[in-house]
Amino acid sequence: MSELTEIQSEEEFTDATKGGVALVDFFAPWCGPCRIQLPILQKLAAELGEKVKILKVNVDNLPRLALKFDVSNIPTLILLKDGNLANRFVGVQQETTLKNAING
Repeated sequence: MSELTEIQSEEEFTDATKGGVALVDFFAPWCGPCRIQLPILQKLAAELGEKVKILKVNVDNLPRLALKFDVSNIPTLILLKDGNLANRFVGVQQETTLKNAING
């Protein structure tokens, strides 16, 4: 069973996303829609286990990382495969949408 990992630095982000599949949630604790997205991501982490890393990036703590990925609205989710951008979602996303993108 996988769990959500909150990224604490740009270096940690690079290490976590350089290989395999990673779904990254750019969020802020004060963001209402981000709180709606959280249980969906927790469920995905429990279901998909080691198939995907589900990472959270607090845009208030890591603004340069948010800027690097052109995050202007939150939640923004990006799907990376072997470190390359494979898909991008803005706003709350349903479990099915995210699962299809991860498996696709």
